[in-house]
Amino acid sequence: MTFNDRIFGVLMIVLAVAYGWGATQFPEPFGGGAEAVGPETFPYLLAVVLTLSSLYMIVRPDPDNAWPWSRTGLELVIAVVVLVFYAMLLQPLGFIPSTLLAVGTLCWRMGAPPVKAYLTGAIAGVVVFLLFNFALDLALPLGLLDFLEAT
Repeated sequence: MTFNDRIFGVLMIVLAVAYGWGATQFPEPFGGGAEAVGPETFPYLLAVVLTLSSLYMIVRPDPDNAWPWSRTGLELVIAVVVLVFYAMLLQPLGFIPSTLLAVGTLCWRMGAPPVKAYLTGAIAGVVVFLLFNFALDLALPLGLLDFLEAT
């Protein structure tokens, strides 16, 4: 039944539009001016990729696409809930703690032992934070770690 893919594709287009609109709400970087790469660049790219992928699902759905209503379906719902909480906690907690919790929880749900899962989350959060802040010169929210900010 190709109806499931088409419904999912439409829902993902709605998500892509909301995600792209959310990127327009980012404050202008310090120093102002039009920059080629700003904090909204990556979300714009993700919104475009999600839109194109969703359109493909609508136009060419999988003919055999039974939705997983068993344990796999539950794990997908948990993953979506984790990502929603990640987005909600990104500003107040900061990038590193939020990423630690989100990546750690997702790794744990995929079968990794809890210590290794959350260690992976911590490493991912720190590495991505350092890459964005120092290599790309794009500030990510510090949140609880605001005391680390150089004055």
